[in-house]
Amino acid sequence: MNLNKLIFTENACYKAGRKIKVKGIMVHSTGANNPYLKRYVGPDDGKLGKNRYNNHWNQPMDRQVCVHGFIGKLQDGTIATYQTLPWDHRGWHAGGAANNTHTSFEICEDGLSDRSYFEKVYKEATELCAYLCELYNLNPLGDGVIIGHYEGHQRGIASNHGDPRHWFSKFGKSMDTFRQDVKRLMGGSTVTPKPPKPEGVLYRVRKSWQDKKSQIGAYKVLANAKRKADENSGYFVFDESGNAIYPKKAGEEYSTYTVVSGDSLWRIAARLLGDGRRYPEIKKLNRLTSDIIHAGQKLKIPGSSALKVGDMVKVTASRYATGKTVPGWVKERTHKVSQIENGKVLLGWPDGIASWLPIDGVKKV
Repeated sequence: MNLNKLIFTENACYKAGRKIKVKGIMVHSTGANNPYLKRYVGPDDGKLGKNRYNNHWNQPMDRQVCVHGFIGKLQDGTIATYQTLPWDHRGWHAGGAANNTHTSFEICEDGLSDRSYFEKVYKEATELCAYLCELYNLNPLGDGVIIGHYEGHQRGIASNHGDPRHWFSKFGKSMDTFRQDVKRLMGGSTVTPKPPKPEGVLYRVRKSWQDKKSQIGAYKVLANAKRKADENSGYFVFDESGNAIYPKKAGEEYSTYTVVSGDSLWRIAARLLGDGRRYPEIKKLNRLTSDIIHAGQKLKIPGSSALKVGDMVKVTASRYATGKTVPGWVKERTHKVSQIENGKVLLGWPDGIASWLPIDGVKKV
């Protein structure tokens, strides 16, 4: 392993300064055809090469994203690993609870057709995981210890991405073979992984938290619990603390919108609710006593049109939240909402949209 260190001290994630107890490792791949480390890691240390666009991640960014390391090419074409956060720092990589338990790294993708490059970065990734497992006394074949981003989503602890499965499968690899290869590097013999055992948070489906006898299921994956509740009228999904988290009661669903210069309640209702005449609904939900609003003010947007994670949408915006132009192919496809925050949405796999869009720049389908 060619391990280097360039900590992202200028990224807001590093400055947040939170620590975790490392219980696992999450493997990501970038979803972009650029195998060079300099795209993400900077500034140039003499080995990376200069990033002429200066869009590396070691600086203030318009989205909360930061992993603990990257694997890819140096400017001379050789493969290297760069540690970019302390391994026990709380990263912004999973889009879910895995941020609190898993350290992480990204493998820089290329065009997904070069076997030679894939085999080199795959080998580097197994060596990095073996190193981290030794460092934190982790069993690479333990349930939930080394997982891909997509497996995190299946467990309900990460956002809806498909990496690195889409890449590994092209060359006859999987996360199962990856874990076996890590174990082999650590000097252990390979074994057939056992099916995951239920553990951690369980989502219970009941009529009420107090009515234990009404329970018809307990699920580790939230999506499965929601599906069960949908199939049984009058049932709700409860978390470990007894909070009803799904479905929301009538009138509770809303999205959050940040007012920009030139906005009016009528214009916001027209864009987000489809009819400017519905602006009194926004006034009522936000308990406004006048029609006056100001830039920067956060408003709750009511009704069934409120976006939720998992909704399918079409992109109507001409630009991402970063200001970059949205390409035509993005507008032509239907996408699933992966995250929602601060008046913006992140669209998830399979299309790999990696930039935020304004919430009023997408439309539910």
